[in-house]
Amino acid sequence: MKNDFGYKAGKAVKALQIDGYYVWDCSVIKSGGKYHMFSSRWKEEYGFGWNWVFNSEIIHSVSDAPEGPYRFQNVVLPRRGRQYFDGMNTHNTCIKEYNGKFYLYYMGTTYGGDIPTKAEDTDLYYAEETWNRKRIGLAVADDINGEFVRRDTPLLEPRDCSFWDCTITTNPSVAIMPNGKTYMIYKSRSAHKKPLKLGIAVADRPDGEFKRLTDTPILDFADENMHIEDPFIWYDEKKKKFCLITKDDVKNGAYGVTGEWGSGFYAESDNCQDFEIGDDPKVYSRTVEWADGRVTTQGNMERPSVLFDENGEPTHIFCASGDGEPYNFQGTTYIVCVKLEKK
Repeated sequence: MKNDFGYKAGKAVKALQIDGYYVWDCSVIKSGGKYHMFSSRWKEEYGFGWNWVFNSEIIHSVSDAPEGPYRFQNVVLPRRGRQYFDGMNTHNTCIKEYNGKFYLYYMGTTYGGDIPTKAEDTDLYYAEETWNRKRIGLAVADDINGEFVRRDTPLLEPRDCSFWDCTITTNPSVAIMPNGKTYMIYKSRSAHKKPLKLGIAVADRPDGEFKRLTDTPILDFADENMHIEDPFIWYDEKKKKFCLITKDDVKNGAYGVTGEWGSGFYAESDNCQDFEIGDDPKVYSRTVEWADGRVTTQGNMERPSVLFDENGEPTHIFCASGDGEPYNFQGTTYIVCVKLEKK
């Protein structure tokens, strides 16, 4: 089958849930015999709404098993001052290890107004202004349990308004090659309400100067009701392909790539620019079969992140989720771990 991922979604469990907090997005890595999850959280009393762009902080949780449960360990990237591009908010994690160092890619924001503490009190224009300040950052540590030291400038800036990616840089996901060359996928768009699109940048090393591979987005669609976000990228040594799982984020009733809003689909590329979608691209659905036998349709299954074993085989996929309707959750949110099964 053309461009097939080769795996399907199996049984799911809740990997992380924290009383009193919303949790969102995650990235998991194995180190020192433990599984380390980097994710985002903010206080549940603030509400969901736009608070992920105002009040989020990146945290570190640990488990003895890949599926969890993960135990909160510490806050990794707290607020550090409005003068920094990421000084008021950190979100969207991607953790990687290379040559004994740990690289945490993320999105940060800052803003000059009041700190919102209730979702219903957040002014839409203020939220959208802050949304447009999203920038990709990088923090590096010598020890997975130690201090992550941040850069004071963004890893990648938006371009001018003659380009499609002139508003934000966010949702980083990276693939680090054995020689250190690092490919980073990111999200942006040209203007308010325009479709979300993905771009590719590359650097000679994980903390190097990133330059765009192409002036145009990857997986671009003529229909503006079809757009995508939440990319996860890796390089498959056996296939010799760059592989991508991303969210099918259609709007206005569009059919989309998979026919299901909020599902995840697979694509691959020889050069990390020209990605092809396969005949059966859906990797996971918002309809989840749990380990206890229940079947539910989740409000969201976002920010997919894949965990690999020592042989480079994908074993689990993690998504941010919650009960209820999309972005209108009944109760809190949590990280779902779905076991991957070979087709």
